[in-house]
Amino acid sequence: MADIRFGKRRVRLPRSRPVRLGLGGGLVLGGVLGFLPVLGFWMLPLGLVVLSVDSPGLRRLRRRGEVWWGRRRPFGGRGPSSRTGTER
Repeated sequence: MADIRFGKRRVRLPRSRPVRLGLGGGLVLGGVLGFLPVLGFWMLPLGLVVLSVDSPGLRRLRRRGEVWWGRRRPFGGRGPSSRTGTER
């Protein structure tokens, strides 16, 4: 089963590739129409993430974003309050 990880959380996606492509395409289309009620611009990046499971180009961009975010956030993506105080 295809999974997408967000930090420590995992979101399961359908096993069927056509269903994943339809879901991702629908989210992207809904994101483009985000100015309408009920639909929102939040759907666009979510749709691209779902499509990145099956698209090497989008997967590469998603991975670059993950690396950038990890380098930007100290201590493994958590804030400074997550330190245990045991550093040497």
